[in-house]
Amino acid sequence: MNYQPDPAFAGLFRAFTSDPQSIGGHLSVQMAELTARDPIIVSTGSDIVLFPGDGAAPKIESFRKSTRGFIELTAVSHLPLALAYLARMRELAGNDGAEAQWRTDAQRLLGHVQKTREANSLQLWREYVNVASFAGYEQKIVNLVDYTCGASLNMLERALQDPTQLSFDVLNAQFFAPRAGDGGSVPMNDVMFATFGLAYLDIVYRIGNWLREQRLDWSRAMALVSGQAGRPTAGVTWASNNMCYLLWRTSERVLLPERVLVAPHAPSFSVAQLPDEAGLAKLERNYRLLWLNTRASIDVARELFPDHAGYRFEPQTADGMPPITDLSDRTATTARLRRIMEDPAQLLSNCVADYIVDKLHANGNDPTRVPIPGFTDVEYPPKGSA
Repeated sequence: MNYQPDPAFAGLFRAFTSDPQSIGGHLSVQMAELTARDPIIVSTGSDIVLFPGDGAAPKIESFRKSTRGFIELTAVSHLPLALAYLARMRELAGNDGAEAQWRTDAQRLLGHVQKTREANSLQLWREYVNVASFAGYEQKIVNLVDYTCGASLNMLERALQDPTQLSFDVLNAQFFAPRAGDGGSVPMNDVMFATFGLAYLDIVYRIGNWLREQRLDWSRAMALVSGQAGRPTAGVTWASNNMCYLLWRTSERVLLPERVLVAPHAPSFSVAQLPDEAGLAKLERNYRLLWLNTRASIDVARELFPDHAGYRFEPQTADGMPPITDLSDRTATTARLRRIMEDPAQLLSNCVADYIVDKLHANGNDPTRVPIPGFTDVEYPPKGSA
């Protein structure tokens, strides 16, 4: 017979917080009634919604896959890593025969790279992607993409002819981190950091401007980072989820960090599959109750233990990512790339997030003045020069 708690004890347990009609549940509802006019911001892995409060309709903005330029830049960011993954496949398989899976994947990737190189143009970036934060950068982005595609095609063709070229020794020496005069003219480590930086610059610039347009009372705002962001293990703390830092800096530090909660197991939403008006109202109600239910214990503790030192939340950024001292600090940028790949708790964008947020704020919210390592200080060969 399966064990079941004694009914009297189980009833007492549920009476506190584990039931909608519990004391905790009723306290949350009471708090919700008193804060019904306060704004709540909810961010998921790809979208952000503002529920202004007092029954006003929500406002939604996207910042990842559905936004202009994100897929294009991320595809280029991932291209060098795709070759590294192929090298690992070859290493593990120990098979260079015609039937080897790495060969099939390399040949398929080669075709994708060729098509991307052909599609890459000034018109694409200036008129089709047409991202405000890239204004004036378009030709340089064209050159970066063309160079990355060309260097990757060269490595893929060499590997298909001579599989020994698809080794980490060769890739590191001639592709990812060549010394001056060896391999490509620009290390792929620079390319990866630059493309991450450009993609995140657009996110910070757009989301920051969008939030400022809402003219929020940040002192009353509630914020919730909801659901999965990136890898299932990543972004589950304030420091490892860069949206927390972005919101805090956008508010000019008025939004108390303790009012930005990370809830990785909370329900998420997608712009592509939004519920109807009634569904959105229910979603808002659930988010408010979740935030306030968490807040209830904080408020009670501050009243309950007045003679003891209280807990003060001090935000940390990016879980101690190495600081970038200047544009030529490749030790720090490469260490950040390695960190986000080795640390399952990190979002991939954390390699650039805190740096880009701080530099954009330091430069008057002008994206053209943000120095991006691997981009601002690097001259990529003009398209067609190879």
